Formats: sequence, structure tokens, C-alpha cells
Amino acid sequence: MALLVTLVRVFIVLNLVLLTGLAYVWGRNYAELRSKHSFGLLLFAAFLLGENALAAYFFLVDPTLTAWITNPSQVPPVAQGAMMLLRVLEFGGLAFLTWITWD
Repeated sequence: MALLVTLVRVFIVLNLVLLTGLAYVWGRNYAELRSKHSFGLLLFAAFLLGENALAAYFFLVDPTLTAWITNPSQVPPVAQGAMMLLRVLEFGGLAFLTWITWD
């Protein structure tokens, strides 16, 4: 089960990297164009960055939460797998957004 939590951690970091790149591009576009669309995308990236930063804190930094999340007797493997799947799906969506944004 430690593998599932490790994968969650990896995908959280990957999501943070993609979101930082997207926020940079969308922020630059907003500064240049001042369009509501660019501003909306920038806010989208900011909210997701905040969510992933909080998840990184839970899964990587806080000793109490990390110990709880990685303990299969307190968090069932099914829940750990669901957390991993959500991060992988989010990464897929962000990877596609990154691809079409940088294209």
C-alpha cells in the first residue's frame, strides 16, 4: 500500500509542475490581453495550485497526516487507490491542457 501513496505523492508533484507552467502562460496572456478568458484560466490554475499545494503538505510534510494516510489499518487500500486514481486523472487532464496551451 505504500506504493499507492508514493504514486499519489509523485502525481501531486507532477500536477504542481504542470500547473506552474500553465499559470505562467495564462498569467502572461492575461497581462498582455486583459481578457476575461485568460483571467478565468489563471484563476483556475491558482485554485488548483492551492489544492495541490495543500495535498503536498498532507502527503509530504505533516508528520501526523502522513502517518495516518500511509497506515493501511486506518485508511483502507481501496481509499488509497481512489486517492491515487484521482491524482492520475487530474494529471491526465492537466497534461492535455498543457499540450494544447503550449501548442
